[in-house]
Amino acid sequence: MEHLGYLIFSTFWLLLPAGIANMGPVLFKWLSFLNYPIDFNKKFRKKPIFGKNKTFRGFFVGIILAIVFVHLQDLVIGGYYDLFNPYLYIVGFLLGFGALFGDLVASFFKRQLNIKPGKPLVPFDQLDWVAGALVFVSFYVPLSWITVITGLILFGLLHPLINLVGYALKIKKNKF
Repeated sequence: MEHLGYLIFSTFWLLLPAGIANMGPVLFKWLSFLNYPIDFNKKFRKKPIFGKNKTFRGFFVGIILAIVFVHLQDLVIGGYYDLFNPYLYIVGFLLGFGALFGDLVASFFKRQLNIKPGKPLVPFDQLDWVAGALVFVSFYVPLSWITVITGLILFGLLHPLINLVGYALKIKKNKF
Protein backbone atom coordinates (compact mmCIF):
# COMPACT_ATOMS: atom_id res chain seq x y z
CA MET A 1 0.00 0.00 0.00
CA GLU A 2 2.92 2.31 0.72
CA HIS A 3 4.16 1.77 -2.85
CA LEU A 4 0.73 2.70 -4.23
CA GLY A 5 0.68 5.93 -2.24
CA TYR A 6 4.14 6.83 -3.54
CA LEU A 7 3.10 6.01 -7.11
CA ILE A 8 0.02 8.22 -6.87
CA PHE A 9 1.88 11.11 -5.26
CA SER A 10 4.88 10.97 -7.62
CA THR A 11 2.60 10.80 -10.67
CA PHE A 12 0.53 13.70 -9.36
CA TRP A 13 3.72 15.69 -8.68
CA LEU A 14 5.08 14.93 -12.17
CA LEU A 15 1.90 15.99 -13.99
CA LEU A 16 0.92 18.94 -11.81
CA PRO A 17 2.79 21.47 -14.03
CA ALA A 18 0.89 20.12 -17.04
CA GLY A 19 -2.37 20.63 -15.17
CA ILE A 20 -1.32 24.19 -14.35
CA ALA A 21 -0.47 24.73 -18.03
CA ASN A 22 -3.89 23.39 -18.99
CA MET A 23 -5.59 25.88 -16.64
CA GLY A 24 -3.38 28.80 -17.65
CA PRO A 25 -5.32 29.85 -20.76
CA VAL A 26 -8.55 30.08 -18.76
CA LEU A 27 -6.95 31.99 -15.90
CA PHE A 28 -5.24 34.48 -18.22
CA LYS A 29 -8.00 35.06 -20.77
CA TRP A 30 -8.07 38.71 -19.66
CA LEU A 31 -4.57 39.18 -21.09
CA SER A 32 -4.67 40.62 -24.62
CA PHE A 33 -1.07 39.63 -25.44
CA LEU A 34 -0.95 37.20 -28.40
CA ASN A 35 -4.73 36.78 -28.31
CA TYR A 36 -4.95 35.35 -31.81
CA PRO A 37 -6.17 31.90 -32.88
CA ILE A 38 -3.45 29.32 -33.43
CA ASP A 39 -5.24 28.13 -36.57
CA PHE A 40 -5.24 31.70 -37.98
CA ASN A 41 -9.02 31.28 -38.43
CA LYS A 42 -8.37 28.74 -41.21
CA LYS A 43 -10.77 25.90 -41.91
CA PHE A 44 -10.48 22.20 -42.69
CA ARG A 45 -13.44 20.63 -44.48
CA LYS A 46 -15.26 23.96 -44.04
CA LYS A 47 -14.92 23.74 -40.25
CA PRO A 48 -12.51 25.58 -37.94
CA ILE A 49 -9.29 23.68 -37.40
CA PHE A 50 -9.13 24.40 -33.66
CA GLY A 51 -11.46 27.34 -33.17
CA LYS A 52 -11.03 30.88 -31.95
CA ASN A 53 -10.58 29.83 -28.30
CA LYS A 54 -7.22 28.16 -28.96
CA THR A 55 -4.85 31.10 -29.03
CA PHE A 56 -1.14 31.83 -29.08
CA ARG A 57 -1.69 33.58 -25.74
CA GLY A 58 -2.98 30.36 -24.20
CA PHE A 59 -0.05 28.37 -25.53
CA PHE A 60 2.49 30.95 -24.38
CA VAL A 61 0.97 31.39 -20.91
CA GLY A 62 0.50 27.65 -20.39
CA ILE A 63 4.08 26.80 -21.28
CA ILE A 64 5.52 29.62 -19.15
CA LEU A 65 3.37 28.56 -16.19
CA ALA A 66 4.54 24.94 -16.51
CA ILE A 67 8.19 26.03 -16.59
CA VAL A 68 7.75 28.31 -13.57
CA PHE A 69 5.84 25.63 -11.68
CA VAL A 70 8.52 22.99 -12.32
CA HIS A 71 11.05 25.43 -10.92
CA LEU A 72 8.87 26.02 -7.84
CA GLN A 73 8.55 22.28 -7.36
CA ASP A 74 12.32 22.01 -7.48
CA LEU A 75 12.58 24.65 -4.75
CA VAL A 76 10.00 22.82 -2.61
CA ILE A 77 11.77 19.48 -2.74
CA GLY A 78 15.12 21.07 -1.98
CA GLY A 79 16.55 20.68 -5.44
CA TYR A 80 19.45 22.44 -7.03
CA TYR A 81 18.19 25.98 -6.48
CA ASP A 82 19.80 26.68 -9.81
CA LEU A 83 17.93 29.18 -11.97
CA PHE A 84 19.84 27.97 -14.99
CA ASN A 85 19.22 24.27 -14.60
CA PRO A 86 18.25 23.24 -18.16
CA TYR A 87 16.47 20.15 -16.85
CA LEU A 88 13.82 22.34 -15.25
CA TYR A 89 13.16 24.30 -18.40
CA ILE A 90 13.10 21.25 -20.65
CA VAL A 91 10.74 19.28 -18.41
CA GLY A 92 8.52 22.32 -17.85
CA PHE A 93 8.41 23.09 -21.55
CA LEU A 94 7.61 19.49 -22.51
CA LEU A 95 4.87 19.18 -19.88
CA GLY A 96 3.31 22.52 -20.83
CA PHE A 97 3.62 22.08 -24.57
CA GLY A 98 2.43 18.48 -24.37
CA ALA A 99 -0.64 19.37 -22.32
CA LEU A 100 -1.64 22.15 -24.69
CA PHE A 101 -0.85 20.09 -27.79
CA GLY A 102 -3.04 17.28 -26.48
CA ASP A 103 -5.83 19.80 -25.93
CA LEU A 104 -5.38 21.06 -29.50
CA VAL A 105 -5.72 17.55 -30.91
CA ALA A 106 -8.98 17.05 -29.03
CA SER A 107 -10.20 20.47 -30.20
CA PHE A 108 -9.51 19.52 -33.79
CA PHE A 109 -11.66 16.41 -33.49
CA LYS A 110 -14.38 18.28 -31.62
CA ARG A 111 -14.59 20.90 -34.38
CA GLN A 112 -14.72 18.18 -37.03
CA LEU A 113 -17.55 16.48 -35.10
CA ASN A 114 -19.42 19.82 -34.85
CA ILE A 115 -19.01 19.99 -31.07
CA LYS A 116 -19.00 23.62 -29.99
CA PRO A 117 -16.08 25.07 -27.98
CA GLY A 118 -16.57 24.47 -24.26
CA LYS A 119 -18.95 21.57 -24.83
CA PRO A 120 -17.75 18.23 -23.45
CA LEU A 121 -16.45 15.22 -25.33
CA VAL A 122 -16.06 12.69 -22.53
CA PRO A 123 -13.51 11.21 -21.80
CA PHE A 124 -11.26 13.08 -24.24
CA ASP A 125 -11.60 16.46 -22.50
CA GLN A 126 -10.36 14.87 -19.29
CA LEU A 127 -7.49 12.94 -20.84
CA ASP A 128 -6.26 14.93 -23.87
CA TRP A 129 -3.90 17.18 -21.96
CA VAL A 130 -2.68 14.36 -19.71
CA ALA A 131 -1.89 12.13 -22.69
CA GLY A 132 -0.14 14.97 -24.50
CA ALA A 133 1.97 15.84 -21.46
CA LEU A 134 2.91 12.19 -20.91
CA VAL A 135 3.89 11.68 -24.55
CA PHE A 136 6.05 14.80 -24.76
CA VAL A 137 7.74 14.50 -21.36
CA SER A 138 8.53 10.84 -22.12
CA PHE A 139 10.97 12.05 -24.80
CA TYR A 140 13.14 13.36 -21.96
CA VAL A 141 12.05 11.54 -18.80
CA PRO A 142 11.66 7.76 -18.95
CA LEU A 143 8.18 6.76 -17.77
CA SER A 144 6.94 3.35 -16.75
CA TRP A 145 3.62 2.07 -18.03
CA ILE A 146 2.26 2.08 -14.49
CA THR A 147 3.07 5.79 -14.20
CA VAL A 148 1.30 6.48 -17.51
CA ILE A 149 -1.78 4.50 -16.49
CA THR A 150 -1.80 6.08 -13.03
CA GLY A 151 -1.58 9.56 -14.58
CA LEU A 152 -4.47 8.91 -16.93
CA ILE A 153 -6.67 7.50 -14.18
CA LEU A 154 -5.70 10.05 -11.52
CA PHE A 155 -6.15 13.16 -13.63
CA GLY A 156 -9.04 11.64 -15.54
CA LEU A 157 -10.85 11.58 -12.20
CA LEU A 158 -9.50 14.89 -10.84
CA HIS A 159 -10.13 16.95 -13.99
CA PRO A 160 -13.95 17.03 -13.67
CA LEU A 161 -13.66 17.97 -9.99
CA ILE A 162 -11.27 20.82 -10.79
CA ASN A 163 -13.63 22.02 -13.53
CA LEU A 164 -16.51 22.08 -11.06
CA VAL A 165 -14.45 24.23 -8.70
CA GLY A 166 -13.59 26.57 -11.60
CA TYR A 167 -17.26 26.79 -12.53
CA ALA A 168 -18.27 27.49 -8.93
CA LEU A 169 -15.66 30.26 -8.75
CA LYS A 170 -16.98 31.65 -12.07
CA ILE A 171 -13.61 31.10 -13.75
CA LYS A 172 -15.11 28.63 -16.23
CA LYS A 173 -18.35 29.00 -18.16
CA ASN A 174 -19.11 25.27 -18.26
CA LYS A 175 -19.14 22.69 -15.48
CA PHE A 176 -17.17 20.14 -17.50
